[in-house]
Amino acid sequence: MSPKISKELSRHRLEQAKEDLISAKLNYEHNLYKSANNRAYYAIFHSIRAVLALDGIDFKKHKDVQAYFNKNYVNAEIFPKAMGRKIAEASRIREDSDYDDEFIVDSEKTNKQIVTAEELIQLVEKYIEEK
Repeated sequence: MSPKISKELSRHRLEQAKEDLISAKLNYEHNLYKSANNRAYYAIFHSIRAVLALDGIDFKKHKDVQAYFNKNYVNAEIFPKAMGRKIAEASRIREDSDYDDEFIVDSEKTNKQIVTAEELIQLVEKYIEEK
């Protein structure tokens, strides 16, 4: 993949992340917490994939995307270690929200996921511009 294509793909994925964040906020405003958690997680996921696009890297499985990001960006302290923990929590909450009928979602947990998505989008946007 050429550098130009990877930068364009990176920006495209970041735009997807921003759209997912808007959707998360709209769902949250209407007390649709499960949907808001899902969209906040996908905002995070697409942000991570935006970073990986700059290296021409991608994976089919979410866990592989997260593992690569943690190994090569969080552990290398390109992104804060705390963000790695927040991403793991968002992934767990999204899975529980989507697949566990007994999982109770609330406003506070959901808002936390949205804030994490916002933080990561800002960090990724800065990273892409500096790269």
